[in-house]
Amino acid sequence: MKSNAVSLHQIAVCHTDTPDAHVAKNRKDMITTIRVFAPYREGLVGIEAYSHLMVIFWMDRVTDLPLVTHPRGDTAFDKVGAFALRGRNHPNSLGLAVVQLLSTESNEITVKGLDAFDGTPVLDIKPYDDYDVVQNPRVPEWFKQKSRTRN
Repeated sequence: MKSNAVSLHQIAVCHTDTPDAHVAKNRKDMITTIRVFAPYREGLVGIEAYSHLMVIFWMDRVTDLPLVTHPRGDTAFDKVGAFALRGRNHPNSLGLAVVQLLSTESNEITVKGLDAFDGTPVLDIKPYDDYDVVQNPRVPEWFKQKSRTRN
């Protein structure tokens, strides 16, 4: 299979007080400041008009993981492929989170709900609007169940 090179540029960095070990558990309530680098600062103009954003980040601490695994690490669930999960075991370590925009100040935005570690590189920020809303999406049964091995 032919592979084409793709070039991405870090535009910002995440800063949070949440320790790495607590990110997954606290993701919905985490507060993160995203510091946008000077060359991209003007890209923030008008962002305060949105209540929510989509943040695309690089999961730079992920090591090679299998493409097939148990959802949520729960062996009670049948294994599924990486493209059927939102986890870290993807060929490219891209993270995507819909976050609530809490505030903007100069080259920083503060958000709630970003499940990224302190120091995580941000690749892009996009506004979230009603164009992307899907009402009642179909999901697998395991997704609706609470994991038996994790909280």
